Amino acid sequence: MAGQPQTPPRGTTSLDRTLAKSEQVAADVKRASDNLAVVSTVLGQELPEEVQVGEVAQAIEHTSQIEEKLAKSAQKLAEVNAALSEEIEKRLEVTAERDESLALTKKLKAKIRAHGAD
Repeated sequence: MAGQPQTPPRGTTSLDRTLAKSEQVAADVKRASDNLAVVSTVLGQELPEEVQVGEVAQAIEHTSQIEEKLAKSAQKLAEVNAALSEEIEKRLEVTAERDESLALTKKLKAKIRAHGAD
């Protein structure tokens, strides 16, 4: 109907764009975590024990700690993205229900006016 609010299609709202950006960041963080895990593993396995002392040992440990933090951050981002996606779906449903109610109200008002004119 002309002049009636339309529910925007999924993927076009600012929340959808925010979710898409957040999902890209989550993928980037996950990829960084995975890459750092490989570096940490290689350093720990390939460097001779006698070299893994002092600052080198600290760097290996620090790399492992950073990898764990990145992995946790990636998981948290995934959880936030899931919650945001759920919220977008709920808003779309509520908006569609509102649009249906407005259309029904408009039809009822038109019927009342027409019936009152009789």
